[in-house]
Amino acid sequence: MIPNIDSQIGIFAYSTKFSGIGGKIRVEPEDFQVTELISKKVENSINDQNGYAVYKLKKKKIDTNHALSGIFRQKGIRLKSLGLKDASAITEQFVCSGNKGKSIESFSSDKYSLEKLGFVKKPLSKKNMIGNHFKLKISECQNNLESFTEYDQILNFYGYQRFGSKRLVTHLIGKAILQMDFEKTIDLILSFTSSYDSKENTEIREKLSDKANYERYFDLVPVQMDIERIVLREMIEHGEPIRAIRAIPVSLRRFYIQAYQSFIFNKSLSAAFLDGENLFEAQAGDVCFDHDGIIGKYVKGMDQNLALPFVGYSYYKKTRFDFQISKILEQEEITPKDFFIKEMQEASSEGGFRQAAIHCTDYSSHGNVVEFSLSRGSFATILLREIMKPEDPIIAGF
Repeated sequence: MIPNIDSQIGIFAYSTKFSGIGGKIRVEPEDFQVTELISKKVENSINDQNGYAVYKLKKKKIDTNHALSGIFRQKGIRLKSLGLKDASAITEQFVCSGNKGKSIESFSSDKYSLEKLGFVKKPLSKKNMIGNHFKLKISECQNNLESFTEYDQILNFYGYQRFGSKRLVTHLIGKAILQMDFEKTIDLILSFTSSYDSKENTEIREKLSDKANYERYFDLVPVQMDIERIVLREMIEHGEPIRAIRAIPVSLRRFYIQAYQSFIFNKSLSAAFLDGENLFEAQAGDVCFDHDGIIGKYVKGMDQNLALPFVGYSYYKKTRFDFQISKILEQEEITPKDFFIKEMQEASSEGGFRQAAIHCTDYSSHGNVVEFSLSRGSFATILLREIMKPEDPIIAGF
């Protein structure tokens, strides 16, 4: 039985036959540990001479963006991360200065610490991150974790956090932008409610479902709802939905579009799997990634991983998955050309390809603890979903 929340993000199947051990994750921050992995070549290039300073950021109960903002306020140095790590975990990741020569020494605070590693000749980017290693504890579960062996047969779905986790709205906002329904976009940002959200947040959102309440309730919107406050202020001052949406940082507007693309991808992967397509082995005519992440056509005997289209305005139709994808786009009343947004070109997306199956290495388990490494872009929660088969992923800590 697929949980309802899974179907809301386009996941309609389990990849494995394992019955599941149930349980909960993230009961304590220590239960979810993530260590970022970079290539050995890049790691060996970090020296103690000069260039762009590289640090290891360790954090707990704070997400990457807020930790980096705190470091800037305290130390006056702007650092960039290779990937984002959420607050509900203990994480280690690499961060790098964007300016040559400017560096600070190691320091720590309650929620994070910064360890200076040295310098690199060119600033590190997300391309230098090859993946993440996870060490995860599953509480209140059955004691048959060690009988799970199908870790190499898991579809590469996008996880719940891509869509907002407790409030699955990011992809809906993306779709509304693509359909140029900017009033609906505003309504989704401000007043979309979820049964998993707090009572206080739900009450605020219900009040904001009426435009007449915008000015009246603005001061009651908590500071954590920073995007909502930006949109509300613009709507109160100017009343123009497209202007209010443009006030949102462009990176987040692009993320909304990418979230909708992720939804289409999940639905496509589900449909292809349920139609009996082999998604774990590439075949003639397929598009694949090689071990360096370079995209190309399938070559017999070469070490390659099957890829599925990630729909955008440059959607490539000539794959065996076009039947499923075209059907889904028709149901969604969306076309590839819609991903080029004339009124908001900076948020347009050409699309591309994504690996069909998760590439999992260094897998091991003992008791109720599991460890594994995943390549960049794959979600640990999707592997855990197959191990646990939770009745309600959000209550289970996802």
